[in-house]
Amino acid sequence: MAHAERKFVPPAAARTTPRRAARERPPARPEPEGSPDVGAMVESIVGCKWSIHVLEQIRQGVSRPGALARSAPGLTTKVLNQRLAKLVRFGIAQRTAHPEVPPRVEYTLTEFGRRFVDVLDSVERLKQDVCDHRVPWDG
Repeated sequence: MAHAERKFVPPAAARTTPRRAARERPPARPEPEGSPDVGAMVESIVGCKWSIHVLEQIRQGVSRPGALARSAPGLTTKVLNQRLAKLVRFGIAQRTAHPEVPPRVEYTLTEFGRRFVDVLDSVERLKQDVCDHRVPWDG
């Protein structure tokens, strides 16, 4: 009698189907049609050290791409342009191109961007409170 090959089947916990994933996900409040996913924005910005740096520089009044690139050793022009494009796409920053020779481009925070930075400031304050043991943390 020939040995039948057995196919490996991962344990149930490792098998994730779309239906199971939907059941395990906490119910989210539905976003109004056309509104941005702010949670995804925060995750995208906070997950990138350069985005945080660029936001901080724009808030401090550094608005020209060349000055932004010089503000951080290691920040390449390519990465800077990607971060700026993402901030503009999210509506956090506004790009203004001045019609002159040579061309001049400036970036400023939008009203939404100023509110967004306030959220990041709150996260930073919470981090400091946890580090200074002013807020209990069971981690």
